[in-house]
Amino acid sequence: MAIFRRILELDGTAGTDIHEVTGQVAEVAAASGLAQGLVSVFTPGSTAAVTTIEHESGALSDLRRLLEDLAPAAGEYAHNLRWGDGNGYSHLRAALLGPSLTVPLEGGRPLSGTWQQIVVLDFDNRPRRRQVVVSVVGE
Repeated sequence: MAIFRRILELDGTAGTDIHEVTGQVAEVAAASGLAQGLVSVFTPGSTAAVTTIEHESGALSDLRRLLEDLAPAAGEYAHNLRWGDGNGYSHLRAALLGPSLTVPLEGGRPLSGTWQQIVVLDFDNRPRRRQVVVSVVGE
C-alpha cells in the first residue's frame, strides 16, 4: 500500500468562502500514480470544513442561507465572550460539516456523482490562508 500527499493553499476573505477544489484533488490523485484506494481531503483548523455540493450559484446561496440560519454570524456565543474574536459562529459551522472528506479512488480518479463537487468552506471572520491536505492511499 502506498501513500501520496500534497498540500493545496487557498486564500480566503472575511466571509463564508466556498472554494471548489474537485479539479485540484483529481490532479493530486493522478499525480499519485495510484489506481485504486482512497482520497482524503482534510483542512486543519477549527473554522473551516470540507464537503460536497453541486457547485452552482443557487445551491451555494441555499447553503450559505442554511448555515446562517443554523449559526448566525451576529449570534451570541460563549466563545466570543471568552476570546473576544467574534468568530464563534465559524467554529460551529465548521463543526457541523467537519474538517475532512474521504472519496473512493477508481482507475486513478476520485469517484463522484455528475453534479457533485468537492468544496472547502472557510467560515472565519478575517482573511486566512488555508491549507488543504490531499492524501491518496492505495495501490
